[in-house]
Parts: sequence; structure tokens; C-alpha cells
Amino acid sequence: MIICLETSTPICSVALCDSNGPAYLRESSGEKSHGSLLTVFTAELLERAGLKAKDLEAVAVSKGPGSYTGLRIGVSTAKGIAYAASLPLIGVETTLSMFYGIDDRMRKKYGLDNNSLFIPMLDARRMEVYYSILDDEGRTVKETSAEIIDEYSFTDIPADIRLLFFGDGAEKCRGIIKRENVAFADEFRISAAHMYQPAFKSLRQQAFEDIAYFEPFYLKDFITSRPKKNILGR
Repeated sequence: MIICLETSTPICSVALCDSNGPAYLRESSGEKSHGSLLTVFTAELLERAGLKAKDLEAVAVSKGPGSYTGLRIGVSTAKGIAYAASLPLIGVETTLSMFYGIDDRMRKKYGLDNNSLFIPMLDARRMEVYYSILDDEGRTVKETSAEIIDEYSFTDIPADIRLLFFGDGAEKCRGIIKRENVAFADEFRISAAHMYQPAFKSLRQQAFEDIAYFEPFYLKDFITSRPKKNILGR
């Protein structure tokens, strides 16, 4: 089994997963709860499963982008568990794990097909979001970036392709994005339960992080908008 830690947003989420999915899950949406609850949730799930940390196959952590403080707490905790129990460490890109949170029910509800594109979004600041674009199989169409969203965003994608926006960054973009043939999955909530598929893929491929040097994927560089006119009014 793999313990999965998700702290990239205000939600503190821990899932104990086998290759078929999450067996146990503990979550809290309380503000600034990661520091006080992450290790508590982890201990609770291991106790419920009758396991010690050394019995696990690996530790997986959402590596970002997302909240600077949340990511640091999550990665630090994951590294501590992995080091103490001599376990491999797996880093899962946050927007990829979000993709796996879109289930068949939501795909049907929002009229998605094999040509649809999935756009997981994390809130950054103001009208900035972290996002990537993935196809129906979870393959990357556009690498994760930090951008300012405006009415012209995503208009370069052919109009016959349906786009699904989800995540806390999508909420603030609803009234800004003018492109047609889009849907917003309001019910989506980020969760460590979504991490198990990429985590077990990394386990099979032995794609592990270096415990000593692994750092969160902060993605601090932002794409800034060009001013309409310069400050001198010319």
C-alpha cells in the first residue's frame, strides 16, 4: 500500500491506497490545518489498517504547484516518513492527480468524449491560476504553467473541442472565459484519493524522488499581461 499526502490547497487530505484505489481517507478543509493534522491523519489511517510505516510500499506526495506553505509541509512530512521507514518517495504533479478525480459520472454529466480536453486549475492570486491541459487519456497537451486568465484565454483551441475546467482556480474564471463549448465541474474537490493511479504507475516504473534533494514544484514565475498603454499615456 501507498500513503498519499495532498496539501497543495487549503484541504488537508491523506489517503491509504492499494492498486485498486483508496482504502482509507481522512480530510479536513479547515484553514491552515496541514501542520496540525497531516501527521495525525497519517497515523490514524495506518492504525486503522493495522500497519506500520515500514509496511508500506512507498510514500506519495502532491508536489505542486499550489500553496507555498501547504506544499512545504506536505513534502517535508513525506520526506520524513520515507527516510525514517526506508521507503521510496513518489512525487505526483498536482494537476495530473486532479485529472484522475474526474470520474465517469462527471464525464457523462458534462458531455465529454474522447476529443475533450481537461483543464485542472489551482488558484494562484488575483486572476492568475496554475493549470495544465490534458487529453482524455491523461496525456499532457500543455505543460503546467502560471498564467493570467482573460477573455481571450483558450480561444486558440478549436471550438468543436469541449473543455472541462475544474479546481479552485476554475471558480474565479467562470465569468472571465468567453470561449464557447466549455463546462465547469463545480462539485470537484481535490483529494489524496485521486493520487493512487499515478503513484502506483511510478511505483511500477521505480520513478522515485531523491529524498535528500526533492523540493516542491512551486512554479513561482508568472506570465504577466501586457499593459494596454504605457504609464506615460502614450
